Amino acid sequence: MMIDLHTHSIFSDGVLIPAELVRRAEFKGLEGIGITDHGDTSNIDFIIPRITGIADALNRVLKIKIIPGIEITHVPPVLIDSTVKKARLLGAEIIIVHGETIAEPVAPGTNKAALEADIDVLAHPGLIAADEVARAKEKGILLEISARKGHSLTNGHVARLAKRVGAGLVINSDAHEPEDLINEAEALRIVRGAGLTEKDFAIMQKNAANLFCRFHHK
Repeated sequence: MMIDLHTHSIFSDGVLIPAELVRRAEFKGLEGIGITDHGDTSNIDFIIPRITGIADALNRVLKIKIIPGIEITHVPPVLIDSTVKKARLLGAEIIIVHGETIAEPVAPGTNKAALEADIDVLAHPGLIAADEVARAKEKGILLEISARKGHSLTNGHVARLAKRVGAGLVINSDAHEPEDLINEAEALRIVRGAGLTEKDFAIMQKNAANLFCRFHHK
């Protein structure tokens, strides 16, 4: 069953309210979903409590499980650590940092700063350096293989270095619209397109499941 840790609702630049996003993910066949809207210090105190509240309500009545989080996005590298700490205090259970995708002008040094903070996933890390991949392994931070157009252009690079170093990977949709959501078969095709195998995909899903277990067993 597919677990997708990285999606967006109307609380940033997605088009769906959280309840509809979750329902569409459930209909797609997902077992779990992370709602991780874009945030910085201007809005995380607004977003995180609302996502946490709806996740708590839906988790009591739905089979699909929701984990509330945030994607720290375009925050200057020097401010990433303090922003992550604030997000944790506000109740974010999964923290993603918007990595140095080649599709956007992300500030240089973002990947490095993110990997020194208390985060769970470095999203679409672009042309990430080998020493940064090694740091991700050391910290237990997952590197994302992305289904999103543009961000996915460096999936092969991320996969190759992660396999060489032994860093953990995860496959996410980074969904902003209903058609962005992916099921298990679609995710597997993206993983194979990055030069990885079905065995790698199974490990990636286990990595995602481990994050869910950490939250839902509290």
